[in-house]
Amino acid sequence: MDKNTLFAIVLSLKVTLISTLFAAVFGGFAAYILAFKKFWGKNTLETVMILPIALPPTVTGYYLMMLFGKNGFLGKIIYSITGNGVMFSWTGAVIAASVVATPLMIIGAKAAFESVDKTMIHTSTILGYSEAETALNVILPLAKKGIFAGIILAFIRALGEFGATVMLAGNIPGKTTTIPLAIYLYASSGEMEKVHMLAFILLIISGLFIFVYRKMERKNES
Repeated sequence: MDKNTLFAIVLSLKVTLISTLFAAVFGGFAAYILAFKKFWGKNTLETVMILPIALPPTVTGYYLMMLFGKNGFLGKIIYSITGNGVMFSWTGAVIAASVVATPLMIIGAKAAFESVDKTMIHTSTILGYSEAETALNVILPLAKKGIFAGIILAFIRALGEFGATVMLAGNIPGKTTTIPLAIYLYASSGEMEKVHMLAFILLIISGLFIFVYRKMERKNES
């Protein structure tokens, strides 16, 4: 295994773990707000949050370029503070993976929150528990299986992300190349042994997480 291939594996795991953590925290919080709060523009906000799952990844990547590019709104702010841009960096890969993975977390967690028996929530309120205490002691324990399922789906989606990543972070060997990008790069150059190895790694990891997800689904149904 050459250093570029090893780098792609390590970078993929790093990007996937960070973006999954972001999806779990931000997506979980967003799902809670969407499930239990009523406010003006709620449907519009939810549509915007889950839109990346419906768009082609390259389109999502294009809009991320417009937003995080050196002349983009957020890109200018980041560059003025750090002196570094987001594009063509591993940070860009994290952002791209986070954006496409978070909608799956929101959908899964929101469904889990909405399935919690409202009587349990009302009882907790009547007993004098605060909203935060009710969320931590009642809602999260009852919704944990659905939340964990959302995290698994977000992880799988982040691991396999290609289109948005190549648009925002590029495909630079030893710098921004993740496993899906490396597979494309090696397939283009005819290095099929490396393609088979990386594809097999993705197959095993994704298959394992899907197996866990399906097992959890069956437990929820029973």
